[in-house]
Amino acid sequence: MDKQTQTELEAAAFRSLVGHLQKRTDVQNIDLMILSGFCRNCLAKWYKKAALEEGVEMDYDQAREAIYGMPYGVYKDKFQAKATAEQLEAFDKADKAVI
Repeated sequence: MDKQTQTELEAAAFRSLVGHLQKRTDVQNIDLMILSGFCRNCLAKWYKKAALEEGVEMDYDQAREAIYGMPYGVYKDKFQAKATAEQLEAFDKADKAVI
């Protein structure tokens, strides 16, 4: 596989992941962190880092909007639930990605 094709496939997979996360608003970030070690905010940080490495100006709010599909504050108000004691306990025990 040539590098261009690989990049196009990776980009398509990334778009599918972001679209999936945008549709699955029932899945809380804390649950993603507990199970996978990353969440939507982590993905936004990686997106921003990649943009800056390519010379594209982007701040964290812009990156989060690209990942959430709306401004983070709107998403938070509409879909983010307060973490339960059980979630917080599981989060404390979980391995987390290094951002």
